[in-house]
Amino acid sequence: MGFMIDLRRLHVLRAVAHYGTVTAAARALHFTTSAASQQIRQLARDLEVDLLEPQGRGVRLTPAAESLLAHADAIQARWEQAELDLRADRGEPGGPLRVCGFPVAISVLLAPMAVRLRERYARLAVRIQESGVPESFDLLFEGEVDLAVVEATPHNPPLSDARFDQQPLLDDPFDLVVPEGHRLAGRERVGLADAAREAWIAPVPDSPCRPHVLSACGEAGFSPDVVHHALDWNVTAHLVAHGLGVALVPRLAQLTPHLPIVRVRCSGNPHRKLLTCTRRGGRNRPAVEAALEELRGLAATAVA
Repeated sequence: MGFMIDLRRLHVLRAVAHYGTVTAAARALHFTTSAASQQIRQLARDLEVDLLEPQGRGVRLTPAAESLLAHADAIQARWEQAELDLRADRGEPGGPLRVCGFPVAISVLLAPMAVRLRERYARLAVRIQESGVPESFDLLFEGEVDLAVVEATPHNPPLSDARFDQQPLLDDPFDLVVPEGHRLAGRERVGLADAAREAWIAPVPDSPCRPHVLSACGEAGFSPDVVHHALDWNVTAHLVAHGLGVALVPRLAQLTPHLPIVRVRCSGNPHRKLLTCTRRGGRNRPAVEAALEELRGLAATAVA
């Protein structure tokens, strides 16, 4: 074939694979659906293969498209490395560093990281954006952020996903939070089975933490009687303070001070895992390396 693949068209195909539909990919890329479809049709004509095939009311990628995407992901990683090589002689970290994470990660990790980087590197400007776990992967894919701190969930891309580089940062234990004066409040450590008959306050159904809470209770031999649901950990804390139930809360979550509640450590160490995530090839950028160094230092003392 005597032509060069249009990388913009290849990026549209990558977006369809990432978002699941042509419409969602077009929205993320600020295209119309018809324009995105036209880009993929033209790429298919250039390659003389079918890239999409009907599936119900939608479409799915053909085996040829899946094979092409493996190369496309490798091209993206090499491009990240090329940018790194071009900047290799520019000295200390500088320019904008765009990071994102969920609220607890920002409060305990990313905000202090930004302060430390500002003190060490005058030319480096950190930009922080709050985002949920799925949105963080979208922002990375779209090139809108350089580094994300995410919670490991069953819905994340697999660690083998060639587009992303996901590495462990820390394990965040869950504590059982009970009202002051509760029968379990005076214990140094508690087995969750001792709270099996309590009313429970759990994260909302689409929260990344909800599966961890239900799984921890399941491993202790019971299904919790969830009476109330909350999105914010401080809402959970206030519900506990009013005697409306008990809850599992990550140790990193900074709860409203002076509430009449007690955090009790749990036997069996139920926890969630926090990861740092970059685009494949992006972890070695000097600014990202500096940020990761600070994050590792903060993580080492965050859950003492």
